[in-house]
Amino acid sequence: MSKEEKKEPKEKIILGIDPGTNVMGYGLIMTEGKKYKILQYGVIHLKKYETHELKLKKIFERVTGIIDEFLPDTMALEAPFYGANVQSMLKLGRAQGVAMAAALAREIPITEYSPKKVKQSVTGNGNASKEQVAAMLQTLFSLTELPKMLDATDALAVALCHHFHEGRVQTRGRNEGWKSFIEENPSRIKK
Repeated sequence: MSKEEKKEPKEKIILGIDPGTNVMGYGLIMTEGKKYKILQYGVIHLKKYETHELKLKKIFERVTGIIDEFLPDTMALEAPFYGANVQSMLKLGRAQGVAMAAALAREIPITEYSPKKVKQSVTGNGNASKEQVAAMLQTLFSLTELPKMLDATDALAVALCHHFHEGRVQTRGRNEGWKSFIEENPSRIKK
């Protein structure tokens, strides 16, 4: 392959969202090949709005504004975790759905990651605390200080998780590759 045929890595902007009904984190990173850098991160404060419907409206407006300003190529969201309070889960699911609708309205592809997958991707430990995730991001991005609200760093972690996993085939097995497939599916191999 000649130098002309080699493709230069394409710059990509990833919007990470950490859904919430009182505080929603967002983080934008730019990637080029294996390199990545922060464009912006922060939180959307929603506690001040009295009704759930008004919170949802503000989520849609703010996420749409972020999308229009930064023109991300893709959106990555942290999937809600299952808690004991069904009402909280419903509200969180609606908040996530509204953020997704904002991306879909601008034809931006969406990928969802479990909280465990995000933590594993960034820290190497799927059970890491918010503080451990933030500390690792501080190292990876050479941040001088961390935000007061860790929802913002959680959103950056979601975006970085997407960067680390983008283009890779997700496997269900314990290992990746053909050897793992053969070990886990011996009945599918013809002799």
